[in-house]
Amino acid sequence: MISVQLKHTPFAIAVVATATGLPTHAATSVETYTLREAVTVEGVRSHQAEFQAAADAHGGAREASSPGYQASVDYVVEQMTAAGYDVTIQDFDYPFFEENSPAILEQLAPTPTVYDYLGVEGFATMTYSGSGDVTAMTEGVDLVLPPAPDPNTSTSGCEASDFSGFTAGNIAVIQRGSCSFALKAQNAEDAGASGVIIFNEGQPGRTDNFLGTLGEPGFTVPVVGAAFDVGAELAAGVVEVNLIVDASSEIRTTSNVIANSPAGRDDRVVVVGAHLDSVAEGPGIQDNGSGSAAILETAIQIAEQQITPRNQIRFAWWGAEEAGLLGAQYYVDQLSPREIKDIALNLNFDMIGSPNFVRFVYDGDGSDTPIAGPNGSKTIERVFLEYFEEMSLPVEPTAFDGRSDYGPFIAVGIPAGGLFTGAEGIKTPDEAALYGGTAGEQYDPCYHLACDTFDNISLEALDQMSDAVAHSVLTFAMTTSSVNGTDKGKGLGKIENEMEYRASHLVK
Repeated sequence: MISVQLKHTPFAIAVVATATGLPTHAATSVETYTLREAVTVEGVRSHQAEFQAAADAHGGAREASSPGYQASVDYVVEQMTAAGYDVTIQDFDYPFFEENSPAILEQLAPTPTVYDYLGVEGFATMTYSGSGDVTAMTEGVDLVLPPAPDPNTSTSGCEASDFSGFTAGNIAVIQRGSCSFALKAQNAEDAGASGVIIFNEGQPGRTDNFLGTLGEPGFTVPVVGAAFDVGAELAAGVVEVNLIVDASSEIRTTSNVIANSPAGRDDRVVVVGAHLDSVAEGPGIQDNGSGSAAILETAIQIAEQQITPRNQIRFAWWGAEEAGLLGAQYYVDQLSPREIKDIALNLNFDMIGSPNFVRFVYDGDGSDTPIAGPNGSKTIERVFLEYFEEMSLPVEPTAFDGRSDYGPFIAVGIPAGGLFTGAEGIKTPDEAALYGGTAGEQYDPCYHLACDTFDNISLEALDQMSDAVAHSVLTFAMTTSSVNGTDKGKGLGKIENEMEYRASHLVK
């Protein structure tokens, strides 16, 4: 790890939060009104404006290896250093992928057909695909057509023996199923395939095109995912296809920003995280300039009010989240067993100002979703639920589905929780009746697009969620109660079923 350590004058010492005597099943509550009043929408928006300016000055994006991202890092470091935090820049290498032009998948014979790039019934390039312009015959590999009744059961391409008799130079057509896309593609490449098409499995809910990832660079042939109908058509009989992928797939360097409060118990650390990078397509001012700005303003106001936390607060801005939670994963991977044990919990704030928002709280105890967080996550969830109940604001549960930076923390048994206002999901009529907005449209219509700018925001959601950020951070910074082990919960310190998502990309 390459790091730069920046030291400065610590906070003045003045405890301002006091216990209020809420039930002991939750973390001890503190008075957070003063901090919440200090964390204003105007303050949060001022940081978002700086992130927008960083993108505008450097090609319109803040992808993790871009100058726009570096400018964002510099701004956060400057702000946190001036506020009196101990700041570390944690550099790490990560796999970079970007398409230089839209991919092409075209059936030449027997039925000339141009398939829709990124269309729901079309195809999409797998992240970390190799490049190439290939014209060849397709060849199905151990397919189950029609598909089995149960999803995620196909083993197509999962074993080298599936390619016994495969014609070198053909394009392998493989069905999605029980093993990773990377394993399928590697087996195909090893068998001499000139390209790979991995199509959806075919059961209800698994028919559309999807965004898949191969995990890391190293593949030398073009690899795409496709809708079920596309794959079934290309696997039927003698079919000639032209497949073109033009992409950059390589290792680059980026960084996390880690900022510790100079006071507080270092064996009860509260890690408050938000990813700082955007996708290459846009500036990412909602995803995740909203969470990044909210925790930055919270940190600054804690310092301004001269609050000395009982437990150390570690604010973290993660890099390369959009590449697969890589910054948070790198951070966790560098921790010793003792350092893991010293982290009391992780609070994660990823997208908290979606224009067509719903107020989502991560379901720590798994009571409403399939997966519980590690022991103690229920306590974090309860702090949020009690806060929103006091504010008379309805909320909905959201699952630990592996799509944000809590993932590496819960995988090693660190309790986690946080807030979310929605991404590409579609708002239901019931949600529209409860929260306002438009049913039938995405929570964030600009998710991962160039239009995710400073204007892509709900100020109402940002205001309410920023207050909840401040409340939760101060509550856990000042509590004398244990979080990990407060109640048994269902979590076992890991996700029992392997995550299918790494950030926004499917891995199997």
